[in-house]
Amino acid sequence: MTKIKYDSDIRGAGNLTIDAITGITDLVEDMHHKITSLCGILSRPNQNRTTGITGMVYRNIRTVSGLVGDGIDLSLKRFSSLLGEKCSSPERELVLAALNGVLGDHLAARNNPLTIPMQFRRNGVPIAVGDQAFDEAVRQADGKIALMVHGSCMNDLQWKSQGHDHGVALADDLGYLPVYLHYNTGLHISQNGREFASLIEMLINQLPQPIELVIIAHSMGGLVSRSACHYGKVAGHSWLNHLRKIVFLGTPHHGAPLERAGNCIDMILEISPYTAPFSRLGKIRSAGITDLRYGNILDEDWKGRDRFECSGDHRSALPLPDGLQCYTIAATIRKEWSTLGDRLIGDGLVTLNSAFGRHKNDALNLLFPETHQWIARDTNHMDLLNQPEVYETIKQWVSSQ
Repeated sequence: MTKIKYDSDIRGAGNLTIDAITGITDLVEDMHHKITSLCGILSRPNQNRTTGITGMVYRNIRTVSGLVGDGIDLSLKRFSSLLGEKCSSPERELVLAALNGVLGDHLAARNNPLTIPMQFRRNGVPIAVGDQAFDEAVRQADGKIALMVHGSCMNDLQWKSQGHDHGVALADDLGYLPVYLHYNTGLHISQNGREFASLIEMLINQLPQPIELVIIAHSMGGLVSRSACHYGKVAGHSWLNHLRKIVFLGTPHHGAPLERAGNCIDMILEISPYTAPFSRLGKIRSAGITDLRYGNILDEDWKGRDRFECSGDHRSALPLPDGLQCYTIAATIRKEWSTLGDRLIGDGLVTLNSAFGRHKNDALNLLFPETHQWIARDTNHMDLLNQPEVYETIKQWVSSQ
C-alpha cells in the first residue's frame, strides 16, 4: 500500500480545523451582527462584522486560531522524524476520498497535505514512469488497457465492491490490464478532465508498444472522461487515436436532482437575514459537487459565474466524442417501470434520462444508439459496481467489434 506520513495527515487536518474555526467564527459573527443591527437596518452597507467589545472578541478568536495553526506546523516540523511512516489503509483512503469530494477545491487552494493528487494506480500504489513491472504487465496484456475512472467522493480502491471488481474481471475474461485513476473529485470537472487527458498522453508516450484503450467510468468519472476527450482533442493528443470505447455507469450527463435541490435550499436560506449566514454552510460543498447540478464539463460552463447562484443551465453543447463507441448503463431502484421510479428517482442519485443523455433541448441531447443503452433494474447507484448483470453487459460491449 502507499506510504504516507503521520505528520502530513496531522498537519493537513490541523490546517483544515483552523480554516473551519475561522469560517464558523465569521458565520456566527455575521449572524450576531444581523440580529444586533435589526436585520442590517442600523449598519453600514456591506458591513458584516461587529464592532466594539463584541468585535474585539471575534478578532481575538481569529488571532488565536492563527497562532494555533502556526504552532501545529512548527511542532510537526520538529517531531516529524519521530512520527515515522505507515501503510495507508482502505479506511484512510475512504476518508480522504470523501473529504476531497466535499472540500477538495478548498484543500487544493490552500496546498493542504490532505489533497489527493491525480495519478494512475494499481492496487492502491501509484504507477511510476518507467516502471518495468508495469511495462511488462502491459506487454502481457498485448497493450490492451482498461482505464477505470471512479465517481464523486470515491477512490480507485472502491471499484472492488462486494468482492467484485469490473477491472479485475475484464482482465480475467478479456485480457485487459486495469489501470485505475485516482483524483480529487472536489475540483471542477473540467480541471480534472484536462489533467486526465494530459496524464493519459504521458502514459501512452512512455509505452513502447501499440496500445488499445477502453474507459470504464462510474458516475462523475463519466463526465471527467468526456471532458478529457474534449481537452485531449483541443491539445492534439495522440491517445485519442488509441481509445476505442467508453462505457458509462450511472453518469449524470445532465446533472443530479439532489444538487439542484441543494441549490434551491441555498436560495431559500438567503431570503431571510436571520438564516442567510447559514446558507454559507451549504456553500461549503466543492466545485466538483456543484458541477453535478447540470453536468458541467467545460471551463466555460462555470467560469465567470457564481456557482451557488440559482441561474439555470448555462452549459455549452458538447456531443459524444467523434469516432468512439460510447455505451451507457442507467439504473433504477424499481423492479418495474413507473413514472416516479424511472423519471424522478432513478438509481437514487441519477435519473434514467440523465444517465442516457436525454434532454428536451436537442442541442444537449446525447445520441447514444439504442443498442448502446441498458437499464439495470432493482439496482441503486453503488450496485452498478457489483451487479453480475451489469458486468456481463460491460463485457459484452467491450468484447464486441
